[in-house]
Amino acid sequence: MRLIALVLLLAAPVYAKAARLKASKDTVQWGWLDPKEPPKLTVDSGDLVSIETWYHALDQIQPGLSIEKIVELRKANPGGGPHSLTGPVFVNRAEPGDVLEIRIQRITPKKDGFNFNLPGKEFPTIGALAAEMPDGFVKFFQIDPDKKSVQFKPGIDIDLQPFPGTLAVGLDPNDPSPRKGGVKDDPMAPVSTLRPWKNGSNMDVNELQEGSTVFIQVFLKGGLIWMGDSHCRQGNGEVSLTALECSYKEIVIQPIVRKDMKLEWPRIETRTHWISVGLDEDLNKAMVNAVREAVDFLAAQKTVSLTRYEAYALVSMVGDCRVSQVVDVRKGVHCMIPKSVFTKK
Repeated sequence: MRLIALVLLLAAPVYAKAARLKASKDTVQWGWLDPKEPPKLTVDSGDLVSIETWYHALDQIQPGLSIEKIVELRKANPGGGPHSLTGPVFVNRAEPGDVLEIRIQRITPKKDGFNFNLPGKEFPTIGALAAEMPDGFVKFFQIDPDKKSVQFKPGIDIDLQPFPGTLAVGLDPNDPSPRKGGVKDDPMAPVSTLRPWKNGSNMDVNELQEGSTVFIQVFLKGGLIWMGDSHCRQGNGEVSLTALECSYKEIVIQPIVRKDMKLEWPRIETRTHWISVGLDEDLNKAMVNAVREAVDFLAAQKTVSLTRYEAYALVSMVGDCRVSQVVDVRKGVHCMIPKSVFTKK
């Protein structure tokens, strides 16, 4: 994966400049996407951007913190997510209706990680088995990025597969999510980072690793990229609420303004797959949305002409539709279409 990232980095356009956005009290927001937050960095399309991220709750969840204190922090930001988001990054020439192609070039984690579930007796709907897990639980980990694995406990090692759980652009004014403070008549009022939506945000799609690319519709001038909820490993479903949560010394991205594309929902591309994303509070509807996106993509691609009926059949035969997460209020499904089935180049 490092080799893929290096190849992509070397293949970047010669005009690309490098910029860095460090995490600080000025550049990190806790749990809300606020379209009125001033940009912390301005870049051009094609620039390489290195972004540092923090742990949850403005870097307050650190090794040794008790589950009781974690519960306090979770209650301290009513309606908002636990996520610390660095940004926003303003991309010149990005206008509403465009698409941002965001290439993930390199991810370097920091040294610590954690996983916790909130006590089901206080948070009965948060986590797939919340009712069966009345008590909270937290486990901290030491991460050695060079080793590329972490020990869960003696006899169990977990390979690191870092990816950003939350990668957002500026909010969609038509997002039906509740707004901060209960505001109902201002489409530009902040939106919680809890619910993923058409602007990406808390999608928790674990395929967004080094070498992958996400395509997201632009809703606000400049795109306004936010990065956070850093993960070092997550199973599909993220069933207990959290993954192997961590933070990054840097995640290097290359945002490219695409004026030749139109998208409604985010789309992901890896070396081996095209990936459609479906989101909804109802998991069945999230599945329908993801399948429809996959069918629409296949019917529109130009490599081999397909009718929508043929595309529907192909998704049924080769599509691998997975539950991304069930813990972010809006549940997620992503359908993976292998590039290998296309033999015509």
